[in-house]
Amino acid sequence: VQLVESGGDTVQAGDSLRLSCTGSGRTFGSYTMGWFRQAPGKEREFVSVISYNEARTDYADSVKGRFTVSRDNAKNSVYLEMKNLQVEDTAVYFCVADLWAMGVNPAEYDYWGQGTQVTVSS
Repeated sequence: VQLVESGGDTVQAGDSLRLSCTGSGRTFGSYTMGWFRQAPGKEREFVSVISYNEARTDYADSVKGRFTVSRDNAKNSVYLEMKNLQVEDTAVYFCVADLWAMGVNPAEYDYWGQGTQVTVSS
């Protein structure tokens, strides 16, 4: 599975942004999809995950109530809607995929996109 993210931008605190990730392959709908992020000087951290059939989603505590993950298997795409962005949300955001993982450990996920930069200024 090859993943390509888009939608990263520089925004003001309080703004909204929508990230997209498009995957290759006819089996996209079989994969759990998720988002991680990495800020400068920090480790990669879990943001959100959605199961292959959208039955289950999970979020990091830091983004609950502000971020929403969704997917459209017909378009081989997963999205991250981000509202009320804060300076601490500044990071490179990575799309991930895996047949089995649903956890917060980045090592669980086999496939990664190249990342898209989100910068939030105060």
